[in-house]
Amino acid sequence: MTGRLHHLILDTADPRGSAEFWSALLGEPITFDDGDFAVVAVNQQTSGIAFQRAPNHVAPTWPDPAVPQQAHVDVAVEDVDQAGREVLALGAHHLMGGVYADPAGHPFCLIPRPPWMSP
Repeated sequence: MTGRLHHLILDTADPRGSAEFWSALLGEPITFDDGDFAVVAVNQQTSGIAFQRAPNHVAPTWPDPAVPQQAHVDVAVEDVDQAGREVLALGAHHLMGGVYADPAGHPFCLIPRPPWMSP
């Protein structure tokens, strides 16, 4: 195992509005909101679904490929550099910084394990 799911991240023009919708739909609280990034999860020590501000966001038109789906996964790891080498060996492609793409091109971020997540 290289890492663990931190959050599934969705782009949005309105992080709070998206979080409120999903909070109501899933029956889970908004556990973090700084205005540009909001999280819905069971509690502050649990992975969840997050919403990040994308100022020029254009809503997906799926299944019409004109505007593709817009999401990425955050993967929590102990050592970002080591995990980067491991995901490359698994077939990922390095995009920039801690951002990689799986073999099909789906982006994901390697992030340091947050303090609330057990080692």
